[in-house]
Amino acid sequence: MKQTGKKVWYSHQGTVITFVILRALVVLTGVLSFLRGDYESVFISVIVFFLLLLPSIISRKLRIELPSTLEIVLLCFIFASTILGEINKFYVRVPHWDTVLHTINGFCFAAIGFSLVDILNRHERVSLRLSPLFMAIVAFCFSMTIGVLWEFYEYAGDRLFVLDMQKDTVIREFNSVSLDETQNNIAIQVKDIADVAVIHSDGSSERLGLGGYLDVGIHDTMKDLLVNMVGAVVFSSIGYCFVKKEGKGKFAPRFIPRVLTEADRAGNPETAETKDTGTKI
Repeated sequence: MKQTGKKVWYSHQGTVITFVILRALVVLTGVLSFLRGDYESVFISVIVFFLLLLPSIISRKLRIELPSTLEIVLLCFIFASTILGEINKFYVRVPHWDTVLHTINGFCFAAIGFSLVDILNRHERVSLRLSPLFMAIVAFCFSMTIGVLWEFYEYAGDRLFVLDMQKDTVIREFNSVSLDETQNNIAIQVKDIADVAVIHSDGSSERLGLGGYLDVGIHDTMKDLLVNMVGAVVFSSIGYCFVKKEGKGKFAPRFIPRVLTEADRAGNPETAETKDTGTKI
């Protein structure tokens, strides 16, 4: 057992160190939030504290090995999207923070989708042999599906819990058929918008002072899906080349989980498949 523990430490040093540092930062964030009376942030910190365990739990339950690079990226993604993004307001304070995270999300989930097909391709009991192109397509579709489901989650949060997860965008022009008095489905263009006034049901009004028309979420949603697609296309292309070259290369295996063999679980390095290249394709 000691030898196995040492082997895990030496092969996953980066993951363990990242895990410890991030959990310490989460605890610190929770304590500071409690001291200033921000109990919502305390709740988020508690959730994130356990979310950081999710990659290792999935790895054990499914008997797969997450490459250190992928696991570190996933841990940092959880921390960046919640502790930095939500609690420390990076979504509004750091330009393009949300865009970067959605791009990484598309890349990582394409890798996970690719590995799911790869695992089925290698399984003796499953009659499935997809070509490299179809594996890349499935990986891309899997990543995009996760991206769409996330946008559904943001929309539900905004509608049900009065949030603003789908960040608004200030625009200076828009087109709308609702303004067509002839009702002939003609898009009427409104340009050079300098400001918008809101008139309430009691007759009172207020100027928003935003310097334009306030779009409520559609631009943010489409941008998120677009950059998610960019990340998905990048990894799907990498995965395609990886399979096409019969598993040669060092970059792709850093993001593709693999099924642990009996030799892996027994801790026998001589009969276990190599971690860098995974099983042979």
